[in-house]
Amino acid sequence: MDWGSIFIDGILATIGPVTAAYAISAIGLNLQFGYAGLLNFGHVAFMLVGAYGMAITVDFGGPLWLGIIIGILVAMLLGFLLGLPTLRLRADYLAITTIAAAEAIRLVVRSSWAEPLTNGVFGIQGFADSFFSLNPFPPAELYGIGSLVVTGRKLWVMIVGWTIAALFVFVVHRLMKSPWGRVIKAIREDEDATTSLGKNVFAYKLQALMIGGAIGGVAGMILAIDQQNVTPDAYLPQITFILYVIVILGGAGTILGPIVGAVVFQFLFFTIDALMVNAQADIGWVGDLLTPAAAGQVKLVLVGLGMMVLMVFRPQGILGSREEALIDER
Repeated sequence: MDWGSIFIDGILATIGPVTAAYAISAIGLNLQFGYAGLLNFGHVAFMLVGAYGMAITVDFGGPLWLGIIIGILVAMLLGFLLGLPTLRLRADYLAITTIAAAEAIRLVVRSSWAEPLTNGVFGIQGFADSFFSLNPFPPAELYGIGSLVVTGRKLWVMIVGWTIAALFVFVVHRLMKSPWGRVIKAIREDEDATTSLGKNVFAYKLQALMIGGAIGGVAGMILAIDQQNVTPDAYLPQITFILYVIVILGGAGTILGPIVGAVVFQFLFFTIDALMVNAQADIGWVGDLLTPAAAGQVKLVLVGLGMMVLMVFRPQGILGSREEALIDER
């Protein structure tokens, strides 16, 4: 069992651009769920439309910076259109409608009649060349310490991704300290009391959905840029539930919770994954019982058990407090 390699794989995944993108998307979901109390199960749709808004713009001859702006605007528009008919629904109905809407959008994007615009199931490739042309690091060079190394290309995406994540942490922190943020928290705690104070609860919830959606759209762009590829099947409903795990793990309604949750989740997930791969290869340890398919399932089981233990002993998450975790009990 190569424990050093297992640990290195976990660390590289933890600091990678995918983790940065998940952290950014979790910041947006935390604004919606952790602060506003919106049970949005279609958050992955914001990532999808943000990535496609950028990629389609570039694919049709526009510059990347314009694609980024359009991606953010499309994600905000989705929040507006999705919120208008759904935000007056009860939490469980809101969850059902948002997950259905997200899957409907994905199926439309991958459909044959949308192929002239989205390239269907094959997606759009090679739209981020102008981003990588700004890379100050030689793409093929290795940077790091010992075995913990990444290419210059990957390092560039990591720096940009984590810088954006830090920027959104600061923005959300300032929002939550503002009068707007205090109203959002009040809505989470008691909508009726907030309404009695003359606040337009629906408008505030719609704003939270749109702002959180825009942040999710940026996360989708980071994933697409890192892979130089955007396909509809990369934005499955499972992504939303991974993001909920990250938010709950770090602590819903906390500023740094999404960052901590993303780092811890990705480290555990990929460390366990590397452990299962090594265990499957080590025939003398587990014999023929642990096939490659079974190893993948055991990984998910172990991650699930870890989440169950956390919910039993610390339901508010790593950084959360019980007071912030209470949404409907006051």
